[in-house]
Amino acid sequence: MSRRFHSSLVVRLLALSVLVSVCSIAATAWLAVRTTTRAIRQEQGQAISDDARIYEALLGRAATHTGWEGVRPLVDRLARETGHRVVLTTQDRRPIADSADAGHRTPLPDRASATVDPLAVDAALAGSREGDRIDSRAAGPFRLTRAERTRLTALAQRHVTCLRDIGIDATAVTAPGGRPRVTTPGYSGTRCAEDALDRPTRTESRALARLDALVDACLSRRGSGRVQLALDLTWTPDWHNREPVDEGLVVSCLDSARREQLAPYVAPAALLFIGSPENAAAASPFDLSAPNRLRMAGVVAGVLLLTVVVTVGLGLQLVRPLRALTAAAQRVKAGDVAARVQVTGKDEIGRLAEVFNEMSQERAKLERLRTEMVGDIAHELRTPLSNIRGWLEAADDGVVPADRALVGSLLEEALLLQHIVDDLQDLAAADAGALRLHKVPCEVGELLRQVATAHGGRADHAGVALSVDVAADGIGSVVADPVRLRQAVSNLVSNAVRHTPPGGTVTVTGRREDDAVVIAVADTGGGIRPEDLPRVFDRFWRAEKSRNRGTGGSGLGLAIVRNLAHAHGGSVTAESAYGEGSLFTLRLPGGEPGRKQESSRRASPRAGGA
Repeated sequence: MSRRFHSSLVVRLLALSVLVSVCSIAATAWLAVRTTTRAIRQEQGQAISDDARIYEALLGRAATHTGWEGVRPLVDRLARETGHRVVLTTQDRRPIADSADAGHRTPLPDRASATVDPLAVDAALAGSREGDRIDSRAAGPFRLTRAERTRLTALAQRHVTCLRDIGIDATAVTAPGGRPRVTTPGYSGTRCAEDALDRPTRTESRALARLDALVDACLSRRGSGRVQLALDLTWTPDWHNREPVDEGLVVSCLDSARREQLAPYVAPAALLFIGSPENAAAASPFDLSAPNRLRMAGVVAGVLLLTVVVTVGLGLQLVRPLRALTAAAQRVKAGDVAARVQVTGKDEIGRLAEVFNEMSQERAKLERLRTEMVGDIAHELRTPLSNIRGWLEAADDGVVPADRALVGSLLEEALLLQHIVDDLQDLAAADAGALRLHKVPCEVGELLRQVATAHGGRADHAGVALSVDVAADGIGSVVADPVRLRQAVSNLVSNAVRHTPPGGTVTVTGRREDDAVVIAVADTGGGIRPEDLPRVFDRFWRAEKSRNRGTGGSGLGLAIVRNLAHAHGGSVTAESAYGEGSLFTLRLPGGEPGRKQESSRRASPRAGGA
């Protein structure tokens, strides 16, 4: 059952529907996830960009001012441009500036978005600074005076002009402290050099000396030799050193010294809180932009293509066996009883093909049996008709006298013909369901005695002892059609007497078994071969292949017995030991003795043979 369920056509159609549904759901989910993820990434990217922009602007403000006074306009501008709420507080969360109106301020989160400290830059928001966390805009005491800046700018411009005159691309770039620097991409020569541009100014010299002192003091405390700093903060060991110089200590001391030197020139560290956009609305990830429309169209086309491919594949699997089945049915209609269809599956169509093949096989069998029956009927009718015709022609030619003996012989042949025709009529009625039974309570013992009396003369003539064995207290009654029941028993007795040699015996017994009446006819004839036993109830069947009619009979008696037994709701069986005799048992459902019942019923028995 489980195997049939797995190969069922319904299951395959259900699997197709589930597959299409799963693909549709998966495609929809993929599109939703992909679009939503992309939208989230865009929003996150925009948020990070806005945060970095706000942080960078405030960091530059802190690097160039010693305090946060006057920062509110910058905070308000950043809030307007980014749509975020921007709040600055001190380290202990005292407000410095807030872009939100006083009546719309919500409590700040527990964690700040960043700490704005030009001496400890957040690399994640400010970008890579190659390990230097001090903002380059924090020039402090290195910031040039106006006069120094003017003088160096003039020298730088003259240097640039000289280089450009000889075809070298040069540009003057001003550092946050005000010092100009000439850049020459791809050129490392010394032509047009201005040595004054590389020398520290008075302001820078004082600041560099102060920084050098701070570094040396730090190194001395740690037991390291002193160094000499250049304007670009590179260093060389002091030639007066007696102690070795630890490069790691130099880097550490230089960093701490710079922070100590710059601290008075920059704003104190402040906490930065960046809120969500004030006018932020939940953006729908399923907007109808051109990329999304193309993406949706691609997904729909993919699902439709998959549906068409799967449906066509399954449809071909369904149509191919149906076409073969139709072609086979058309061949059967044209008279080809050998038409068969190849079974290729275990689903409903495969089982239909199996049933069709079984039907075709049964039809071929019935056609063969019908042909044999027509031949048998022709043979059975031909013999008496030939005898009648032969005797009549002989009498007409004067070969034999038309006396009483001739008339008796012709009457015997006519009665045989009538017997065959009556038997055929009974079988035809049974096959058509037109055999009516008039059931009444019948005394079985009395019926058996009547049959034995009727066949007694024939048995005596054949030298066969015919006896009836019924219990002294009788069998009781059975509800049956007495005429048809007598006909069935008579056929069994007649058949037994016919096939029992002289000196043999035929015994008719009756008994009750539970709720059934059993009538048995046993003979001591030649018996039936085991291979022939299943066919004894077939029409016109005889064990003698030559169709010798020497024993008499139409070949329909046992077939009629089986039909009558089935019509009464009973059964008939045959047992035989070849060379010893046969036993035919008729079993009928028992009735209540003495209770009169009448019924008229149309029987639809299964006739044996064809």
